[in-house]
Amino acid sequence: MKYRSRTDIIAMILRAASNGATKTRIMYGAYLSYAQVKEYLSFLIEKNLISYEEGTGLYKLTDNGMKLLHTYEGISDLISVNGNKNTDFS
Repeated sequence: MKYRSRTDIIAMILRAASNGATKTRIMYGAYLSYAQVKEYLSFLIEKNLISYEEGTGLYKLTDNGMKLLHTYEGISDLISVNGNKNTDFS
């Protein structure tokens, strides 16, 4: 897998959690190790982009998380070349 920015990884996590997901599902959906997903989820909870539901054990997007994901996807669409979101400019 090619290099992903921190922003790309956060967007992948938000996408994975958009309908509610366990830590394991997010880990596989965003291609992260357990240590990485723990660190990112703590950060996203602190920034109020994801919330954790104790009863179900699911991570879900907050309204702020949904706004960020929509904004990220909008920017990705705007800067894509020929409909390819993963663009290599070299």
